[in-house]
Amino acid sequence: MDTLKVIKIGGNVIDNPEALEAFLGMFAAIPGAKILVHGGGAIASRTLLRMGIEPKMIEGRRVTDAETLQVVTAVYAGLINKSIVATLQKNGCNAIGLSGADGNAITSRKRPAAPVDYGFVGDIEKVNAKTFEALLAAGMTPVVCAINHDGCGTLLNTNADTIASGIATAMSGTYPTELIMCFEKDGVLMDKDDNSSVIEQIDKPLFEKLKAEGKVNAGMLPKLKNAFDAIDAGVKKVVIKNSARLSDGSGTVIF
Repeated sequence: MDTLKVIKIGGNVIDNPEALEAFLGMFAAIPGAKILVHGGGAIASRTLLRMGIEPKMIEGRRVTDAETLQVVTAVYAGLINKSIVATLQKNGCNAIGLSGADGNAITSRKRPAAPVDYGFVGDIEKVNAKTFEALLAAGMTPVVCAINHDGCGTLLNTNADTIASGIATAMSGTYPTELIMCFEKDGVLMDKDDNSSVIEQIDKPLFEKLKAEGKVNAGMLPKLKNAFDAIDAGVKKVVIKNSARLSDGSGTVIF
């Protein structure tokens, strides 16, 4: 069976029309089964500020109160998701946009308020692999945003890296699955300001060492945690890389 590629795009790439257009052209050209997961935090934060709502982040994760939930749902599941789908259609990729509520694709539970109250943030309970399998079998490419639901009518916001890791894990029971996390850097960097300082491979001991030494910035911590969760759950391969180099062998391999 061919490998399923679950590819996550985020960071400043979503906020850069030229970079996003180039990435989506490369994504559309990838043969075989694939799923795209996207963030959009920079656009969401800018939209919140325009509405007089101060964005709040803790360890790279967004605090989502009721007002923020309305805005991020409109931005992630609406504007960004449908713009990506339209661009993929232009590139000959028959994409279909989803939140976790669509097709009951992803259900989550609201994260407990202690020790940190993140508001309407969801921890994944179940990824409905059959929904994704049916779409892939029909020749469609799912494009999934970071909004999901609790099964009781409440929408929840979940870190897009967590969504990508959860989908890759669920699909690895049916397909050999590779998870590729793309953003604007060339991989995990030893020095966040030096794009040539890519760490080619990271295992858990090295991750713990880098974290203890403060060499992994806050935004990278959830990305790496989700990468290791995916490997532990049976995902064949995880790569963190530059979206502009989607088609080559560059980046940081997590094992």
